Amino acid sequence: MAGTETNNRRGLVATILGYSDSLAARASDTVLLVGRLAMGIIFFQSGFAKLAALGAFSASLGNRGVAFPGFWGPVGAISEFTGGTLIILGLGTRYAAALIVVFVIIATSIAHRYWEFAEPARRVQEGQFYKNLAIIGGALFLFICAAGRFSLDAILMKKR
Repeated sequence: MAGTETNNRRGLVATILGYSDSLAARASDTVLLVGRLAMGIIFFQSGFAKLAALGAFSASLGNRGVAFPGFWGPVGAISEFTGGTLIILGLGTRYAAALIVVFVIIATSIAHRYWEFAEPARRVQEGQFYKNLAIIGGALFLFICAAGRFSLDAILMKKR
């Protein structure tokens, strides 16, 4: 009896895993689109806000000890806005994902050094640090998987 029960469980697990693999294969392009939109909007919106208040953003970098904030402020804001826009459009997606990885690493090292904060700010900054780590992971997946069928990259590749 126990052997039959174990085999039934294995069959159920295999069925569920097979179904999830099949679903992933059928929906991969749609999921890549939704993922690109979710990731891209973060950077598009934040980059746009920084560009709209570039002086304040650059000053905040100076307040955090960044050298040449008048130079690095526009570089950061443009990188963030451009990376987000390109990810949303699925244009130069791998390059945009790599740009976002670099941007998030630098931004995290400037703004989310949670070990320098006292409680409760430490907890907030630690959450931001690990959220950014997850975003880096997502951008690395996007770098490897690319934009998918619903992207400008795919449209441009068809024309070649």
